[in-house]
Amino acid sequence: MLPLPITSRLIHFGTFAVDPKSRELFKQGTRIILQAQPFQVLWLLLEHPGDIVTREELRQALWPGDTFVDFDHGLNKVINKVRRALGDSAEDPRFIETLPKRGYRLIAPVNRPNGDPRPSNGPGEAKPGTTADNETGGTVQASPWRRRTIGVGAAAAFKTFLALFVSRKPLPNKANG
Repeated sequence: MLPLPITSRLIHFGTFAVDPKSRELFKQGTRIILQAQPFQVLWLLLEHPGDIVTREELRQALWPGDTFVDFDHGLNKVINKVRRALGDSAEDPRFIETLPKRGYRLIAPVNRPNGDPRPSNGPGEAKPGTTADNETGGTVQASPWRRRTIGVGAAAAFKTFLALFVSRKPLPNKANG
């Protein structure tokens, strides 16, 4: 068994710990081998615990725009490797929840090292990129990640509306002229 790295930088969830500096996963002090892409997916989920990480965000992170790959098969394979390393399953998830056709969400509580400015998302704590508003109990300031996701969704909705509007225009009547 390898000695654990300095614990002040480890991110803990369940019986697992992740060292972001060395990009290593540990389970109860034992190093778990995780390839680069599965680790990248795990890291994205850890950066946004409780939030949906969309399939499109994962595609952009794993495969640059000029890479041609069977995306659905490739992503499913990478997610399965992460689940296998965590001893998780899609049918009864303890760590990674599948949101069909949308993406994935880390559902386990995350404990971050002391001094890390990102919250651990415990009860009453704000999510990444937000600030807790103690007077109202709500949050203020949406994260750039969430703003980008909302912007992309709004653009897609506008394009759909525009396509429907254009397709409903009546065709000119050729019988009259």
